[in-house]
Amino acid sequence: MQNLIPYLVVFVIYIAVAADFWRGDKTTSNSQSLKLHSAMITLGLIIHAWLLYQVIFGNHFNLGFFNMLSAIAWLTVLIYWLADLKHQLTSLQAFVLPPAAIFAILPASNATNHFMPLAESPLFLAHIGIALLAYSLFTFATFHALLMTIAERALHNKPTLIKLPSFPPLMVMETLLFRIITLGFVLLTVTLISGILFSEQIFGKPMQFNHKTVFSIASWIIYGALLYGRFQYGWRGLKAIRWTLTGFMLLVLAYVGSKFILEVVLGR
Repeated sequence: MQNLIPYLVVFVIYIAVAADFWRGDKTTSNSQSLKLHSAMITLGLIIHAWLLYQVIFGNHFNLGFFNMLSAIAWLTVLIYWLADLKHQLTSLQAFVLPPAAIFAILPASNATNHFMPLAESPLFLAHIGIALLAYSLFTFATFHALLMTIAERALHNKPTLIKLPSFPPLMVMETLLFRIITLGFVLLTVTLISGILFSEQIFGKPMQFNHKTVFSIASWIIYGALLYGRFQYGWRGLKAIRWTLTGFMLLVLAYVGSKFILEVVLGR
């Protein structure tokens, strides 16, 4: 069991910011509270990054299931923090921070370990880094798509269980969504190509055509079709949101699902 205190600090920071946002969800947050939220998230990101470095690169390269989830959560919060600087996406705190708080504390249990002997290989590290960034971009895009769903229902005065104080214009949110998906699609393409062409150098064995590969390619096709539909036919609104969520679910089944079964359920 790791020292829980720094993990609890990150957990409390993320939850406190989200809770303060929810507490003031009936009124628009003032600029002072928004600056405080941004500063607290910055502190949380710094401590979270330090913890990730310790558990992943401490003795051996350890990308166990919980470490991987924590890394994706960190990257997702970082992407949110950067996007919020320009687009004022404070409502996304309600979606991004609570799960990030949970995932950030999981590595403290040391429940799953997956030591990789190829940590010194630049190609291997590049493959893993690009893959994690791609998954994080699609995670952010999924949260953003959920926010768009709520914003669209609010715009048409439809009932919704979640009420948030403010949204950027839907056109701005939609443009950002497709920029994030485009970047994620490019990185996912690089991940798949590097995995196929350099599988033996990266993993020490030839490329295997298994459920992980099938779901990864299926998610790539979904996101590719979504981008094609956007630029060729102007897809937007609920159609774009549904395709985004479908692609993300396939991606979860491809990587997160397989690691969960192997490491947590089967203990391999």
